[in-house]
Amino acid sequence: MNFLYPSFLFGLMAVSVPIAIHLFNFRRTRRVFFTNVALLRNVQTETKSFRRLKHWLILACRCLFLACLVLAFAQPFIPSKNKLGLSRQAVTSLYVDNSYSMQNERNAKRYLDIAISKLDELLTLFRNAASLQLLTNDFSAAEQQAGTAELVRDRVASIRFAHTPRTLETVYRRQRNLLSSLNPAGRNQLFWFSDFQKSTAGDLSRLKIDTTDQLYIVPLDAQSTKNIYVDSVWLSTPFIREMQNNSLNVKLTNAGKEAVKNLPIRLYLDDAQTSTASAVLAPGGSATVSLNFNVVSKGYHRGRIVFEDFPITFDNQYFFVIEASPAVRIVHLYEQKASPSNGAQGYIEAVYSNDSLFVRRSFNAQNFDVGQLKETDLVVLEGVTGVSGTLRTELENFVRQGGSLAIIPPAIPDAGSYGPFLRTLGVGSIQITATPGSIPSPVPVAEPDKRNPFFRDVFQQGYQSEPLNMPTESPVWRWSAGTRLLTLRDGSPLLTRSSVGGKSAGSVYMVASPLSTTYGNLAEHALFVPVMYKMAAASVRAQQTAYSFDDNLITIPVSNPSERSVYKLKRDKLEIIPVQRVVGNQLLLEMPKSNELAVGQEIEAGYYSLQNSAGKTEQLLAFNHGNQESSMEYYSADELRRIFANQPGVEVFDSIQDGDFVQVLEEQNLGKSLWKYFLLAALAFLLVEVGLVRFMKS
Repeated sequence: MNFLYPSFLFGLMAVSVPIAIHLFNFRRTRRVFFTNVALLRNVQTETKSFRRLKHWLILACRCLFLACLVLAFAQPFIPSKNKLGLSRQAVTSLYVDNSYSMQNERNAKRYLDIAISKLDELLTLFRNAASLQLLTNDFSAAEQQAGTAELVRDRVASIRFAHTPRTLETVYRRQRNLLSSLNPAGRNQLFWFSDFQKSTAGDLSRLKIDTTDQLYIVPLDAQSTKNIYVDSVWLSTPFIREMQNNSLNVKLTNAGKEAVKNLPIRLYLDDAQTSTASAVLAPGGSATVSLNFNVVSKGYHRGRIVFEDFPITFDNQYFFVIEASPAVRIVHLYEQKASPSNGAQGYIEAVYSNDSLFVRRSFNAQNFDVGQLKETDLVVLEGVTGVSGTLRTELENFVRQGGSLAIIPPAIPDAGSYGPFLRTLGVGSIQITATPGSIPSPVPVAEPDKRNPFFRDVFQQGYQSEPLNMPTESPVWRWSAGTRLLTLRDGSPLLTRSSVGGKSAGSVYMVASPLSTTYGNLAEHALFVPVMYKMAAASVRAQQTAYSFDDNLITIPVSNPSERSVYKLKRDKLEIIPVQRVVGNQLLLEMPKSNELAVGQEIEAGYYSLQNSAGKTEQLLAFNHGNQESSMEYYSADELRRIFANQPGVEVFDSIQDGDFVQVLEEQNLGKSLWKYFLLAALAFLLVEVGLVRFMKS
């Protein structure tokens, strides 16, 4: 038997007090005279013996009462067989996982509430400790201080869900950094209360616990349940127009092991329900539903995807923003501009002047400010003999950053200029077929493939199988790269599309002949206008409908940015100025984590205004929590034991759901506590003494 507070054993000297009182009785003896003492001798002898027995019993009760009381304060215990042991004097760090996955429920009680209640019970073992430190996923400044059990208990009551998930490696590193300042060379104790979600815990096989640390892992024995979340949302077309039917695609994923049938999906636009659909999802499967809608005005519209799915509710809404009828910005650069014989405008100018959707500007290629390319979606290069110098460099950068370039050749292209330029853009080598003073022989244009997505909605349903009256063209150059959209009947390309770059790839459209009627009649054919419209529509960069807080770096296109501008995100009274930089016309923002926010700030899913230094709103953005925590896969206690089997400083429990969790923990690590029994024994001896005094008459 050992004692938790052996210094209290000095109190056993108090036993000498009743002994001294018993041995040195200071009461004065009274003499009583009788006429015949012989008659009382036997009675006196019997009374004296009885009284002596009573006094010895009372003395024993008093001594045992004091001894048991002192032993109770010394807190005796039977040491555990566990070699790790739990110490109340060591510095102790307590981690409580407050990520959104802790919304899951067991027996109608949330995992976070279970963890908090068990932590509160655990604090009873450390009621006299002064070096306790509480850590959550917030990583706040208040968590860097150590305190008493009462101080930690007050902070536990204020734990809320955090939007930033942390890997266990990050948690351990954080605990080590905090404990190193409190206990540089001593032994540390660490507790982890978590559901140990596999998607956020990280690679535990790489996690090495220092041999000077004792880690107690307390899993919540989380069970996989159904949970639906929105994987992604995208438009069926590059952009939408007001007063027209539009389609929104929503991909849903079932992260649980239960099938979901006929889940109602609701679409809200500007807080009004616009469309509904139902989804059927197999366990671990996905499904895509299409929701039709229309908007009545241009500009930004706030959208929400809403469904009911319990108990995990943080991902039951998905926020997004769509912009209706965004202007398609077109720059027309020319040297040899083709025009109808009876028209004042050129073909390109006429095409893009008939629709308010297009914003066209025309410039002579020899007198053009290349800085205007930053605010352009499509550049139409018509009849330019050669591309070199600054114009070539800026056009290459424009395409690599996601812009679209349409090249309509002059009568005699300069091979020495166009060759290197087109090879850089991935078009490959070209062959000039035109010679000065002669025009190549015209070749009929083959019918386009009506199933090609480029020609979607161009041909009416009733004319899908009817032959078309196609124009003829005289190509001035030939090439082989790119996706063929229009071809000549001799097999050579008339119009191709080549992609340049990676994720934000730009496009290069190559036309084989000039638009002048001398080289053919494509520009006056009914197919010309929809082809040019399709080029412009495809040049609009696909809208980023939503962003995630889990993205470390997000890229937002901004118009006419300044390097000195400071952009901020604003939502109601919340204002956040993220770490940022401007690259070209792209704004790069580093999203803040929980510990990087000011006191009282909290990031919630919803709509945020991107404002510049002047307070002007540049864009409306939608942010959602990542779907990393929507996964319903957890580490079990047995899996955790196997992972940490070779690390002796780690102990894994599996009884947090039991009502006697703290008692089990105490018996396994502190040993069996006996102070309660000694306290009961002290009270028993006190009662025996009272009984002896009251009922044992001399």
